[in-house]
Amino acid sequence: MTLDGLQQELVQKLKDRKHRFIRYADDFIVIVKDEETARETIGIINSFLEIRGLRLSESKTKITHITEGFDFLGWNFRKYRNGHLIIKPSAKSVKRFVESLKLLFYKMRTATQDELIKALNPRIAGWSNYHACVNAKQTFNKMDNYINRKAWIWGKRRHGTKKNNDWVKERYWKSRGNRNHEFATDKQWLKRCSDTPIVRHSLVKLDKNPYTDGKYFAEKAKWRKGLKRIAYNKTTAAQLIKRGVTNA
Repeated sequence: MTLDGLQQELVQKLKDRKHRFIRYADDFIVIVKDEETARETIGIINSFLEIRGLRLSESKTKITHITEGFDFLGWNFRKYRNGHLIIKPSAKSVKRFVESLKLLFYKMRTATQDELIKALNPRIAGWSNYHACVNAKQTFNKMDNYINRKAWIWGKRRHGTKKNNDWVKERYWKSRGNRNHEFATDKQWLKRCSDTPIVRHSLVKLDKNPYTDGKYFAEKAKWRKGLKRIAYNKTTAAQLIKRGVTNA
């Protein structure tokens, strides 16, 4: 609520200079034509915030060219030489997810496979769903490979040198439909990031506030949920479930 009115302030102070203000809760970016205007914009924002007893954090405030890219809300925005703007999960977001998985595998090194899968699946689903509105398919595939490697190390470590690779594979990996390498038990299987369909984000009206325009955002959420359901029904995971090839 503190930032309400900032967009109007920028319109008044920057006047006819073209700019774009993008905000999500207390995080925001301002897109302007040149570095001089960018520095002036920082001054305008600080003046706006000082009246409210606040100031921009120097460590979190950055001026950068779109061709160099920048991180915002866990995503990296960058315009490449071919003129395409690519939005994908940021390196920091991927690193945080990897670190959380490392810690989880370590904490559950003595857990059963069912317990491990039960702990991993919500994290995989939550992280994948968050990034499902950007160019994340390549990142999802990389994360699936990483998680599968960690699962293999976990399985090997449980039995040391007592069991060979073939035994470990037979014990912890199963076939499901046309998939021959699923980390699974008779009760459940490990989710894949890549099974999360990519559904592009739809723009919301800047004059809408989630605290005062609940109906508008509820309708937006319902509409997007429908799009995600349609997209998911086309995935391999959904097709396997429809054919009854499931153990969950």
